[in-house]
Order: sequence, then C-alpha cells, then structure tokens
Amino acid sequence: MATSPALAPTDIETWTIRKLRTRIIPFIYVLMVIAFLDRMNIGFAALTMNKLAITSQQFGFLAGIFFFGYFIFEIPSNLLLHKIGARIWIARILISRGIVAMLTGFSQTVLQLYFVRFLLGVAEAGFIPGILLYLTYWFCQREQAQAIASFLTAGPVTSIFGAPVSDLILDHVHWFGVSSWRWLLILEGIPAILGSVLTYFLLPGRLAEARFLTATAKDWITPELAREEQQRLATRRITAGQALKARFSEYSNTTVGTLVMIPYVVGLTAMILVSRSSDHALERRYHAAIAEMVGAIALFLLGTITAVSPFFSIALWCFVVMGVQNFMAPFWSLPTQFLTGFSAAAGIALINSVGNLGGFAGPYATGAISKWYRQC
Repeated sequence: MATSPALAPTDIETWTIRKLRTRIIPFIYVLMVIAFLDRMNIGFAALTMNKLAITSQQFGFLAGIFFFGYFIFEIPSNLLLHKIGARIWIARILISRGIVAMLTGFSQTVLQLYFVRFLLGVAEAGFIPGILLYLTYWFCQREQAQAIASFLTAGPVTSIFGAPVSDLILDHVHWFGVSSWRWLLILEGIPAILGSVLTYFLLPGRLAEARFLTATAKDWITPELAREEQQRLATRRITAGQALKARFSEYSNTTVGTLVMIPYVVGLTAMILVSRSSDHALERRYHAAIAEMVGAIALFLLGTITAVSPFFSIALWCFVVMGVQNFMAPFWSLPTQFLTGFSAAAGIALINSVGNLGGFAGPYATGAISKWYRQC
C-alpha cells in the first residue's frame, strides 16, 4: 500500500480524486480505444470487401447483427461482472472479443461473416455497461459525468487516429497475398488480447485491491460511496427484477480517414466542456436532452439539404457528433443516482442493451432503404 502523504483533511478529497483519475481512467481509456477500434473496422474493411460480393443490404445486416448478439447477452454479462468481479470479467470479455475479431478476418462467405459478427457481439456483451458500473465503485456522483466522459472520449479519439491507421492498412498491407481487409480485422484484434492480459494483472477490482491509494484516502472514499448508496436505497429501493422492467467515395481510403477525424476532434472538445458543466451543476437531463436535439437537427439537415458543399457537410457532421457524444456522459450519470448493487448492474445493462437494438436496426434499415432507392 502507498505511504500516506501528509495532507490536511481538506486536501484528502482532492488528492484521492486526482489519484483515482490518473490511475483508473487512463487504463480503461485504452480498453475503450480497443473496443471502439474493433467496432469501427468492419466499416473500413467494407471498402475493399468486394470479392465477397456483399450487397448494401447484406452489409447493413452484417454491421447490425453484432448488436443483436450484444443485446441478448448484455444483462447476464453485467450481472456476472458484479458477482465475479470487474478485473476477471473484463479480462474475459477482452480475450474472447480479440480472438473472435481475428477469426472474422478468415471468413470466406457472407454467412460465415454473419455468424462471426454475431459471436463478436456475444463476446463483447457487457463491456461498456460493465465499465460504467465499474466507475461507480470508485467515483462519487459529483465526479461521475467527467469520469464517464473521460473514457467515452475514446470513441472520437479512436476515429481520429484509428481511421487513418485502418485506411493505411487497407492501402498498403497485402502480406502473403492475403487481402488487406482481412489483415485489418486480424491485426486490430490483437490489442484486445494484450489488453486482456494487462487487465487481469493490473486493473484493481475494488477499493480493497487498490494499492495505489493510501489508508487515509480509503478511509475518506469508502464512507462517501457508502453514503451515496444508502441515499439511493432510502430514496427508492429497486430490485434487480424491477430494474429489468423499468458521401466521399471518390477520395482515397486515407483521405476519407482524414476527413472522418474532423467531427470527432470537435466532438471530443465539446464532450469535455459539457461533462464539466453537468458535474458542476449536478444536472443531467437538460444536458443530455439538448445535446440530442442538436445532433438530431444536424442529422435531419444532412438528409434534407441537397447540393451542399463538402465543408458544410463536415460542419453538420461536427454537430451530429457533438450531439451524440455530449449526450453520453450526463445520460449515463442518471441511472447511478437511484440504482445500486445488482439493480445498477441489471439496470445499466438493460438500458445499454435496448439502446444497442438501434445498432442492429439502423444499419439493416439503411442497407434496405439504399437497395430500394436504387431499384426505384
């Protein structure tokens, strides 16, 4: 255990929170980058998957079936995480996802791709709600929006840096006569396996395992977290069962990757500012609702305004990304205001799993609409 620093009582809170942020957040941030990288690479692989003769409707189903598997196993996975422990269960998620992600690169038919992508959703199920639940073991309510935003920024950051890397692989990696899209899926599955090993040995499960915290820090944070849990129980006790009820095709791959970066750079900056504002005001609903409205309006304009310049399209996409990303941190801070224990594990997983049905329905509907439009 770390040596207790000479701190005044008023400084203990500041020191503890800073220590938690520097020790916990960077680690799960890397894990989130790995997760988002695995999710987005199928979109880039599609740029060169022509040999499998995949139609737009088939690709929509291919992208969406991942979320179907995710939906089915989301809640059981999070309940197991709460019971078994975050360190072991997150490590399990990572290694199984990494192996399945690499197997995707060996698929020979569309049906095989369907099956493996479904398995990838099963393997990853519970990861994001698991991380969200894990943060409640360490951060009080007044710190949670910033903590959540700190690791959710991994999404736009992965797009900023992952898109160019993925496109470079597609443009230049054709080793041993194997298609570049296969190498993309294989190579980008390896970090998940490495992340699993690091998680098992380095990620502390709960406060008792946190050697980086002093006894003084633990003596401060433990009753703080317990007090908030008691407040949630006193406000309304909810059981686990109740919680369950409760356009650049003419450009090169590398250029497309560079263009994708811009909205995520803007969204990343906005996410940090909005999460700080949400924590400072301890207000979640309006921060989340306004962000969603901004994103929805921008998305509507993208679909209805024609003959716009590329610069205007990028500007609208910036607002779309800001809306989607800024919604996340305040929204995911809401359930932990009244859920605790197994109720929190089930409730967070339920919310995320239902939301992920949109990830199944959206790409499939987009592919079907695209096919129908070309036939008209």
